[in-house]
Amino acid sequence: MDDNEPQHDLRDAAIGDPTAYLPEKSEWVASQLRDIDAAGDTAAATIQDRPVMVITMRGARSGLLRRVPLMRVEHEGAYLAVASKGGAPEHPAWYHNLVKNPDVLVQDGTSQQALRARELADGPERDAWWERAVAAFPSYADYQEKTDRLIPVFVLEPLS
Repeated sequence: MDDNEPQHDLRDAAIGDPTAYLPEKSEWVASQLRDIDAAGDTAAATIQDRPVMVITMRGARSGLLRRVPLMRVEHEGAYLAVASKGGAPEHPAWYHNLVKNPDVLVQDGTSQQALRARELADGPERDAWWERAVAAFPSYADYQEKTDRLIPVFVLEPLS
């Protein structure tokens, strides 16, 4: 996609135009998104009986909008996106989207807000957020043990 070509504004994603999104390849994720869309609420889907949020982002290669349900980790109005991929040796595809296009739309429950993703470097801030992530979803600790890579985490903060 040419950098000068017009792209969908992420705020337009709240309208719910299905043609603005790249179709989801995973049936499991597509099913979760259908349930959330039908209810208008992220409470319609869970991962291992834990709450999720939906992040709308722009694809790094396609430039199209993508949506991904992730574990809900929230602290003082900021959210966390954990690129665990279940402890796989490689990052999930959406990791590259956030690196290239950090402006996202997060749906939590029935509300949506524009946020900006910032990858956290190894250190105290990342450690504090990692503790919150493991408290919200203990399997993250197991995933980190399964892989040699440091699982990337992004804090999603309000635009200012």
